[in-house]
Amino acid sequence: MSAFSRYTAYRLLGNQKLLRLIAIVFVVTLAACSSTALRSPVPAGLSAEAKIPGIPNARFWGDDISPELEQQLATMSKEEVRAEFPALYGKDHNYLAISGGGSNGAFGAGLLNGWTESGTRPEFQMVTGISTGALIAPFAFLGPDYDYVLKDVYTTISTEDIMLQRSLFALLSADSAFNSDPLYHMVQKYVNDEVVTKIAAEYRAGKGLYIGTTDLDSMRPVIWDIGAIAASGQASAKKLIQNIMLASASIPGAFSPVKFELEANGQRYDELHVDGGTANQVFVYPAATDWKKVLDLLEVPGKMNVYVIRNSSLQPHRVEVEPSLLSIAGRSISSLIRTQGLGDLYLIYLLAQRDGGVFHLAHIPDDFDHSSQEAFDTSYMKQLYSRGYEMANNGYPWELVPPGLKHAIGNEQ
Repeated sequence: MSAFSRYTAYRLLGNQKLLRLIAIVFVVTLAACSSTALRSPVPAGLSAEAKIPGIPNARFWGDDISPELEQQLATMSKEEVRAEFPALYGKDHNYLAISGGGSNGAFGAGLLNGWTESGTRPEFQMVTGISTGALIAPFAFLGPDYDYVLKDVYTTISTEDIMLQRSLFALLSADSAFNSDPLYHMVQKYVNDEVVTKIAAEYRAGKGLYIGTTDLDSMRPVIWDIGAIAASGQASAKKLIQNIMLASASIPGAFSPVKFELEANGQRYDELHVDGGTANQVFVYPAATDWKKVLDLLEVPGKMNVYVIRNSSLQPHRVEVEPSLLSIAGRSISSLIRTQGLGDLYLIYLLAQRDGGVFHLAHIPDDFDHSSQEAFDTSYMKQLYSRGYEMANNGYPWELVPPGLKHAIGNEQ
């Protein structure tokens, strides 16, 4: 999102900045008076019952325990667990959580591919992703055979491959500044029938792939079980997965929200979902989940490893802010995103400590001083991809505690 802010400022504060700003104010004023698309939102009293038609276990609230998991924990015997989760039972557990970050996802892509090259990349039993992390997660989940996708996406694309600026006339009735069709077409290209089939196979073995979005009506995080959707047998599964990935990366105001059709009490309703980063920058599993019980049921030997890839640097970078609406708003949003992301890291660390796991953190190094000239600058992403790749290939120096806690508890576990 910070890259988007830079790009917006770059486009709007050029040689004709005054004219452009006046035009935007004019458009926003008119748009406020224009008609909006008809909706049938889920009534508040039915929010817990609303399901994706034909796939009742497609998703759950990100701030609450999954009902399906809660039932499994309460009713399944050891024998049933062993038969249901062959890829998880009695094996070491490695989880990967990939954050948002726009074009900075090039760091995570490079790190994963360099990790493969080093020969030390583990098999992940669970992968989660938000925003740009949602675009990476399915291919990280499927393993090194799909490293080429990550390299293609994060070293060859440019802004026009992700979004198209709307005309002034189109903005009069639009719900976003940019058209995200190019991004959706890219998702369609890579998330094909073969990918969905392989995700389904991993799900049947017990592995988990989860993507986070934000439900605008409830202002709550939603976690989508991509494996359950892929294995559902529904003809709509592939398109639903593609839409979830698009929604997770749809920055509010920049891209249009993605509408999902749901069913409750025999009636059809809808929800609007946007970038998962508006609720969380990164997640591993809901705090309400008794994960120790999960690990005990699966007889996991030793400690689980929780790997977090934060597609951002952790230290603030000083920028001289111009006294203008766009500069002040953009800088403030960037600050909010940064501090929210740090809070998410603290939460994941505490969950790992609570549940007997080991926390591992990777982030863009503070000395990476290249700058991006637009939202998705190919040259910038290539440099960032290479940096992540080289660091991982040489043995990434994972941090075992979040920033700010090193001096309090050290970097030893």
